[in-house]
Amino acid sequence: MNNLPLNKRRHLLVLDLDETLIHASETSLHRAADHRVYGYHVYRRPHLDAFLASCFEHYSVGIWSSASDEYVEAVAKLIVPDPGRLEFIWGRSKASFSRVRRDDDDYTFFDPWNHRHYLKPLAKLKRFGWTLDQMLIVDDTPEKCVRNYGNAIYPREYDGREDDDELLLLAHYLERLKDAANLRKLEKRHWRAQVQED
Repeated sequence: MNNLPLNKRRHLLVLDLDETLIHASETSLHRAADHRVYGYHVYRRPHLDAFLASCFEHYSVGIWSSASDEYVEAVAKLIVPDPGRLEFIWGRSKASFSRVRRDDDDYTFFDPWNHRHYLKPLAKLKRFGWTLDQMLIVDDTPEKCVRNYGNAIYPREYDGREDDDELLLLAHYLERLKDAANLRKLEKRHWRAQVQED
C-alpha cells in the first residue's frame, strides 16, 4: 500500500473483474478466448488496455472481485500490463458474506458459490489511509456495493460482445471525477447520460 501522506495521495479506484473488465465462461463464445484461467475462457472487454492506462494516470487502482483469490490473482496478472502498479489484488477472502432477507421473514445465508451475495465493504480499505470520500468502486453488481452505494459506479454487465464501448465512456467519466473533493457526494446513478452530454 501507498505510504504517501493522505493529502498527497490520489483517489482510490476499486475495480471488479467478472462482467466488468472481463467475461469468463466455462464454454467458449463464437471466438477464441483471450486467456484461459482455471478452465474458464476469459474475454477482455473492448478498450480494456486504454481504460486501465487512463485509470492509472488519474487514480490509485486496486482489484477486488468476489471470485476465488487464486482466480482473481491469475486474471489480474494477465489483464493488467504492470500488476505491480496495483495497490492490491483482493478476492473473495476479503469480501463479507451477506445475510439476505427471504420472503418468509426467515434470515438465511445463500449458497457461498453464488458470489452475487458477497459484499465489498470499502471500510476495510480505510486502515490503509483512504477515507470513504476518496474512494470509488466500479462493479456491475449493485448488491455487492450496498454498504457503499455513494461510492459506486455501475457499468453495464459485459457478456463478451466485441462491439461494447462501456469502458471508453467510463474512462471519460472517471477522468471528470479525479479531482473531486468528496466522491461520495457526487451523483453517479446516471453517469452515462452525464458523459454523453459532453
